[in-house]
Amino acid sequence: MAEILGIGLTHYPPLAGPDENMVNVLRLTINQPGFPDQFRSPQAWPPPMQAEWGDDQGASAARRDRQKLLEWFRRLRQEIDAFRPDFLLIWGDDQYENFREDVIPAFCLLAYESHRVRPWSEERALRVLGGRNVWGEPPEQEFVYPGHRRAAKYLASALLEAGFEVAYAYQPLHHSLGHAFANTLLYLDYDRQGLSYPVVPVQVNSYGRQVICQRGGIPDLSKPLAEDSLDPPSPPPWRCFDLGRVVARALLASPWRAVLIASSSWSHAFLTAKNHWLHPDHEADRRLYDALCQGRYEVWRDYPLSAIEESGQQEVLNWVCLVGAMAELGRRPAASEFIPTWVLNSNKVFALFPP
Repeated sequence: MAEILGIGLTHYPPLAGPDENMVNVLRLTINQPGFPDQFRSPQAWPPPMQAEWGDDQGASAARRDRQKLLEWFRRLRQEIDAFRPDFLLIWGDDQYENFREDVIPAFCLLAYESHRVRPWSEERALRVLGGRNVWGEPPEQEFVYPGHRRAAKYLASALLEAGFEVAYAYQPLHHSLGHAFANTLLYLDYDRQGLSYPVVPVQVNSYGRQVICQRGGIPDLSKPLAEDSLDPPSPPPWRCFDLGRVVARALLASPWRAVLIASSSWSHAFLTAKNHWLHPDHEADRRLYDALCQGRYEVWRDYPLSAIEESGQQEVLNWVCLVGAMAELGRRPAASEFIPTWVLNSNKVFALFPP
């Protein structure tokens, strides 16, 4: 019988590393040659940021953040196990991983037979983690997750018939599975009990104008990007929202029990130039979070892409898909939490939308 469980979470990469390295994105940013000299010292930072940095360079803040995030991941895993889904659909971004110069689709369903991941063999990931992961797993460690090709093809067909020019793929291009999807699965199995639910990843081109020119990562501040160096934009929020609505309708007409997961942190410091790349945009995130809790989903659909980009909220587009699906189902979050930070690069939000 068709049924849907909705979940919002984060795939925050530094959670996979030890506490003392969770501030590495900030360190890598402020130590660049092109970073504004006047903001290199903590004395120049906003008082709440200085307090979070403390006398241990954010290690205490990282421990608190990890505890809160793990409470949520364990709770959500229990909800998923109790729901007993036929598959997990994950909306996530691709940061110059599987999709590169050869093609950047706005949306792509990954209809693979299986997903093989070696998360600790990636140089960029290890740079952020400080060279080691919190589980002590070796570089050759591989995780294999089953796919659900039938469901992915069904959803691709439903979206195409509804007028969405989505792409689909039966095998990877450059990378087995981007970290937005891989980290989601690794964190839902943080205690390493195993996770065998079939997975349908849906790539959203969240990074848009910066996906190729910045490779979806920390900007090189020594070489400011000219306007003509930027890539074409992401799909706008209203399109992501409407796509989520169609997915919900299609799944209600299907024989499957599905978990719809939005995977992302919210505003990112390294994407927020107006904050000198130091900290997230707390005010913008709070406005979206309040609208989410109150069920004012029109705020999400009508949110301008320009506001997304100005506030470093590119990855929130993954959540917009989920919010569209929940709007279609008439659901508000039964439980949620906003977890802010000043020094750990990105604010996080968790939300649960049970049947």
